[in-house]
Amino acid sequence: MDNDVWMVRQAKTNDVINITALCDQLGYPSSSEQLEQRIRKIQCHDDHALFITQQSDGSLVGWVHVYLCPLVITELEAEIGGLIVDERFRDRGIGQLLMRHAELWSREKGCQALRLRSNVTRKNAHAFYERMGYKKIKTSWMFRKEL
Repeated sequence: MDNDVWMVRQAKTNDVINITALCDQLGYPSSSEQLEQRIRKIQCHDDHALFITQQSDGSLVGWVHVYLCPLVITELEAEIGGLIVDERFRDRGIGQLLMRHAELWSREKGCQALRLRSNVTRKNAHAFYERMGYKKIKTSWMFRKEL
């Protein structure tokens, strides 16, 4: 990967159209209006970061959301809330670049570890994370209740 081609920066609300398209690819369709509201909320908190990768022409090709998870049971950790690279640009090192930014941000915030969750069906993503040094630590069920 030519690092001069890709730029990583914090997302802005005017990135919402491109972020919306990437969310669709990830399997989480939302309207641009919904995503703009979510991004604005994230930007109000310094315990969250939303990094995007763009090409030299300005087109957005990926994003990662990382946030702090202060828990009673562990030292401070961060968690990946989502990672997506446009399917047309995968296997070019963009995901690694985004994850390295999330790791750096987490270290700067004093985190002892960075964790993530990945759907059991995303085998390619699992292989990617393992190549980056992430280890499976447990299998669990996630429960959710509409409020």
